[in-house]
Amino acid sequence: MIKKLLSDKPTRLLIIFTSFFVANALIAECIGGKIFSLEGTLGLPVHTFTLFGQSGLSYNLTCGVLLWPLEFIITDIVNEYYGPRAVRRISYIAVALISYAFLMFYLSIKTPPAAFWLSTGQPQVPDMQSAYSNIYGQGMWIILGSICAFLVSQIVDVTVFHRIKRVTGEKNVWLRATGSTVVSQLVDSFIVLYIAFKLGKDWSWQLVLAVCLVNYSFKFTCAIVLTPVIYFIEHRIEKYFGKALTAEMKAAAMGKDSSIAGADVVAG
Repeated sequence: MIKKLLSDKPTRLLIIFTSFFVANALIAECIGGKIFSLEGTLGLPVHTFTLFGQSGLSYNLTCGVLLWPLEFIITDIVNEYYGPRAVRRISYIAVALISYAFLMFYLSIKTPPAAFWLSTGQPQVPDMQSAYSNIYGQGMWIILGSICAFLVSQIVDVTVFHRIKRVTGEKNVWLRATGSTVVSQLVDSFIVLYIAFKLGKDWSWQLVLAVCLVNYSFKFTCAIVLTPVIYFIEHRIEKYFGKALTAEMKAAAMGKDSSIAGADVVAG
C-alpha cells in the first residue's frame, strides 16, 4: 500500500512540498528572534528615513522574513496543481506543528536547569539559562500574532490567486503568483505587527504603519525578484508529470472537468 502510494507522482511531490513548507515555516519562526541589518548584509551604508512621522527608520528586519517568501512560492505552486483545499490543509499542519514547537520551547525553558550547565557557556555567556530563555522564549503576543498572520495571509493568498486565474486562465502565471503574494504579504505584515506590538506593546498607529511598510517593501521586492523561480518550478513539474497529467491536475485544482483539460492538451 505504502509503495503504491509513494509511486504516485502527485502524491510524492505533495509530500515533498508539505515537508519543506512545514520545515521552512518552523525554521522561520525559530530564527525570527534575530534582527539583522539588510544594508549591512548587502554591504551598503545605512541610511535612516522617516515614515508617518517616525524618524530613524532603516531596514532592520527579522531573520524570519528571509524564509517567508519561499512559503508563498510553495503556496502558489500547491495552489496551482492541488487547489485551495490542499493549501489550507498544509497551512493547518504548519500552524499545529509551530504551536507544538513553541509549547515544547516553553516547557524546556521552565524545566529546572542542572547547576553545572549554567556556567558551561563562553565567558560572554555567564548564565546559560538566561541565554537559552532569550533565544527560545519569544513573547506570547509575538507568537499569537505570527500564527494569526500566517493563517489569514494564506487564506488571502489562495483567494486572490484563484480569482486572478479565473479571469486570466492559464496565461499570466506571473500575475496570479506575484499578485496573490504581494497582497497576502501586506496582510501578513500588518496583522503580525498589530497583534504583537499594537495590542501587546501598545505601539502607536504611526509606528505600526511605518514598520509595516518597511517590512512590506522588502517582501514586495522579494516577490518580484523571485517570480522567475515560479516559472522554473512549474516547468520542472510539467516535465515531471507530463503535459496530460499537468493539465488534469490544474483543471482539478480549479474545480473543472479533467476530461476537458485532457481534450485541450490533445487538441494542442
